[in-house]
Order: sequence, then structure tokens, then C-alpha cells
Amino acid sequence: MTAESEEEKTLSDRASTRLTHAIITGELAQGQKLSEAELATRFGISRGPLREAIRRLEGMRLVKRIPHAGARVVTLNKTMMAELYRVREALEGMACRLAAEQMSTTEQARLFELLDEHESQIEAAEGREYLQNEGDFDFHYHIALGSRNQMLIDLLAGEMYQLLRMCRYKTGTMHKRPQLALNQHRQITEAIANRDGDLAELLMRRHISGAWKTISQDMDDYS
Repeated sequence: MTAESEEEKTLSDRASTRLTHAIITGELAQGQKLSEAELATRFGISRGPLREAIRRLEGMRLVKRIPHAGARVVTLNKTMMAELYRVREALEGMACRLAAEQMSTTEQARLFELLDEHESQIEAAEGREYLQNEGDFDFHYHIALGSRNQMLIDLLAGEMYQLLRMCRYKTGTMHKRPQLALNQHRQITEAIANRDGDLAELLMRRHISGAWKTISQDMDDYS
């Protein structure tokens, strides 16, 4: 790879990270058209790396390209959200069951440490939000990896990951949800540490179905 192409890849990586954050947090609104000229100016890069970044976000399902209308931020309507949460409940429940069987004691200890860090973040935000950074700072990401099932990992920590984060960002700022979610995460982690796969799966399914109930009601209230 030439120095020029390596630089373009780095610029694309940065633009992809920035665009992903902007979509997940709502800085770029759902359904918003992505103007290459505007975004290139905002990020201070040429259109080549920007186009590559947008293509990556299409692969993450955060961007949808519409014929004759260009690329737009995905719109999470209620039907799509309902389908996504049903899939989440099944897959993450299964991941929890497997994590209870497969996670090492070191990985379990890291989960407990992570939740202590999350509690400090919630307290710093005065209980208003529970917003997890991606990857190693994300409770659900660790559960997926702990399942040791590559198909689940590819889906939950790969192909669907950023779309799932987009959904979770919304519930993470809802009234009374942050502390409740943290408490449920602790219960799930205790079940995993006790090697109780049945309970771990049940608790994760309840956690996700409860989140859907909350967000579904919110969508009804503002429809």
C-alpha cells in the first residue's frame, strides 16, 4: 500500500468513526440526507475518503442508499425497532447462556469492574444517562465475545453492532432507565459468574424486552 493510499485509509477510518458517533447520538438525524460537500467541509477531508466512510456505514446498516436520492441516515421506525429487539432478545439471551459456560474467571472479574465504572459514569451524570462507549467499554460487547460462538460474535459485535448501539443510546437517556439497566446488568453478571446459563439467558431476555417496552411506549407517546 502506498503512503498516499495509507493516508486515505486513515482519513476514511476517522471519518467513519466520526460519522458513526454522529448518527448514534442523533447529531445526524434519522432520515437526514448525507451531503458529501457539507460533510467533507465539516471533517476537513476530500470526498474520496468520505465516500469510502459512507460505504462502510452502509455495511453497518447505519446508512441507506436510495436510488436517485442519495445516501441517508437509517430511519428506525417502530416496525424495524420491534424486529430488531426481537432478534436482540433471542441472540443476546443465547450469548448469555453460552457466556455462563465459557467465560473465564478473569473475564467475569472484568465484567464486575466494568459495571463499577459504569456506575461512576451514571453518578457523574446524576442518573440522567447510561451511555456506554463501544468495544471494551461495552457490557453487551463483552457478553458476545464471552459466548465463544463466532456466529454470534460476528452478528452482535460485528455486522449488527452499531445499529444495536443506536437503539441502546435512546433507552440509555430515558427517565429512570439508567439505574434500572445497571442493576439488571449486575444481576446478569452474577448469574454468569455462578455458571447459571438458564438464569443468565432469562435475565438478559427480560432486560431487552423491558427496554423494548419502554422505547415502544415512548414512540407511541410521540407518534
